[in-house]
Amino acid sequence: MRQISDETLIDSYYKALDLRLESDFLELLLAEIQRRKLKLTVLVKDGTPLN
Repeated sequence: MRQISDETLIDSYYKALDLRLESDFLELLLAEIQRRKLKLTVLVKDGTPLN
């Protein structure tokens, strides 16, 4: 997990959400995002940030 870039990690998290993958996998990704102190952006259906 530590070998992938921050961008790839976040992209993977959003893709896993979109694909409705197992909650255990989502939690693993989210834990790594939190460990790295990264920020997530809430996206609306068309993929644009909700700010």
